[in-house]
Amino acid sequence: MTRREELEANLTRVRARIEAARAAAGRQDQVDLVVVTKFFPAADVRLLAELGVRRVGENRHQEAEAKAAECADLDLVWHYIGGLQSNKAAAVAGYAGVVESLDRLKLVRGLDRGAAERGTPLEVLVQVSLDPPGAGHRAGAEPDDVPALAEAVEASEHLRLRGLMAVAPLGEDPAAAFARLAEVRARLVQDHPHADRLSAGMSGDLDEAVAAGATHVRVGSAILGSRPAVR
Repeated sequence: MTRREELEANLTRVRARIEAARAAAGRQDQVDLVVVTKFFPAADVRLLAELGVRRVGENRHQEAEAKAAECADLDLVWHYIGGLQSNKAAAVAGYAGVVESLDRLKLVRGLDRGAAERGTPLEVLVQVSLDPPGAGHRAGAEPDDVPALAEAVEASEHLRLRGLMAVAPLGEDPAAAFARLAEVRARLVQDHPHADRLSAGMSGDLDEAVAAGATHVRVGSAILGSRPAVR
């Protein structure tokens, strides 16, 4: 089996899984796939694009920037989904179409500046933590801090608030975690009706995320295979 055939088969399985989860939840709306290509080469990104993938996720700035430049001729939307350093925010806005990991106020200015320099509005998701208080092993803003972050994004000239992103806590039933996320989302949409995007669910828990209303799922290993242990 060629690499293209492998990716095609995996994509087919994941897309069928998404559709089955959507049907089981009685949803009529679309669930978009973001393929996470961390540690995999630009050659794989090109194959994915040939297979109809348009949204690509990365979570390390240096790798993402280089890969986006190498694939600049492709019609792709790059989603930055990793932890974001304030001194790298403007640079990330230089190539990303969507930043999903805004979790503190001091990132807003850098993202806005980078989007202004690029001359293109940047879509932003607020990353919300679903961890119990004090857990500290995942990124994300506390649910109570989401409104202030949303207002800061809305006040920025070159940023566009699009919704929320979250990762289910380790060791917890993802369905319960995503139910909490749905509540945070409902409160956000009351004040910002256009910010209805919900990025949640990965290879292991996308079914539960779709059931909870995810509009985007972020899948890596189920499509590309196991990532190299050392990079």
